Amino acid sequence: MVLHLRLGRRGDRVRRDADAAGDQGVGPQVSRATDLLAELVRADTVGAREEGLAQRCAEILEKSGFAGRWLDFEPEREQYVARAGSGDGPPLTFTGHLDVVPVSRGDWSVDPFAAEVDGDRMVGRGTSDMKSGVAALVDAVADHASRPHDCRGVQVVLTSGEETGCTGALTIPRDAVVGGGPLVVAEPTRNALVPGHKGAHWMRLNATGKAAHGSAPELGDNAAVKIARAAVALHDHTSWPEGITANVGVVRGGVQTNVVPDAAELYLDIRTVPSAQGDAIRSAVREVAGGDVTVEDHVVLPPVDTARDDPFVALVGEALVAAGLDGAPVETARYFTDASALGPLMEQGAVTPTVVLGPGEPEQCHVADEWCSLARVDEAVAVYAELLDRWCRGA
Repeated sequence: MVLHLRLGRRGDRVRRDADAAGDQGVGPQVSRATDLLAELVRADTVGAREEGLAQRCAEILEKSGFAGRWLDFEPEREQYVARAGSGDGPPLTFTGHLDVVPVSRGDWSVDPFAAEVDGDRMVGRGTSDMKSGVAALVDAVADHASRPHDCRGVQVVLTSGEETGCTGALTIPRDAVVGGGPLVVAEPTRNALVPGHKGAHWMRLNATGKAAHGSAPELGDNAAVKIARAAVALHDHTSWPEGITANVGVVRGGVQTNVVPDAAELYLDIRTVPSAQGDAIRSAVREVAGGDVTVEDHVVLPPVDTARDDPFVALVGEALVAAGLDGAPVETARYFTDASALGPLMEQGAVTPTVVLGPGEPEQCHVADEWCSLARVDEAVAVYAELLDRWCRGA
């Protein structure tokens, strides 16, 4: 049975309507967060147009007392930073990105931008990665800011271009955010406490050769073959340092079938860990790829590794337990997040304590028929609310 959300004004208690023949009942009520999630999913933000969704979130936040600032990135992709509270110390920061990865519609069984609901699951591009996290954090912080209390300070950073290597977050100027406080990234963890994630070292490999007529390949020097050999060697290599993974993401070369390619390129995605990154990984790639290609950095994002005994990790764990969930930290996430860019930006003499905690399903990232649990979205709102209250009490 597939259900569809009927959207009302924000704050209205709307219900899911069953479209199955003969169904006489109505589904459970839709919360403000899941209502907002449907709005976010229905907007196609595949590498573009995040500004419109940021404006919708800004409307909600500013009605609750936040003061916002818009940051130029690209046309229709402005980013947004907002703060609330009168505390003298650094704020607690929540962040999420509004872009999503491309879809191959033929692989989907439903419209990827329809926000269809099937039982507890909303299906659509970005449901797990990570519009559910954005909806939950916006709802929680807006409600928190609207309640009279002595607020230590809350900051929200909504970014564009995370899926292409944190390209939006990397453009944020230092004076646009208030640093010194902890950071919550609402990326998908199934509401588990994740105190770190891998870094990304994307590299571009180039091969050059000599063009010739396709009927006389011996007169040329085939650059595509050189890059193909490097691609196979990197794909088959199994002796990377512990925790490192490598993926050949893009291979390009040649201009026409009957021309020997004189240039070719490869883009490689290496995921790094604190014990193995930078020069060591670059050198390993050069050795495996061989001398026929050159290797240069494309995107370099450091891993995030907050100590399990950090006081902020403990505070988040307490909030999870208070909300009826498991508060124990789990293993490092395999993906990267905007924390790789924002953490260093927010540092004030010490590494930014960072946790990844969001309602999305990690295994649903970038897949066809991506879905998230609506119950987990509401769980995340409860956890964020508990964390915010404890933060403001200084607990």
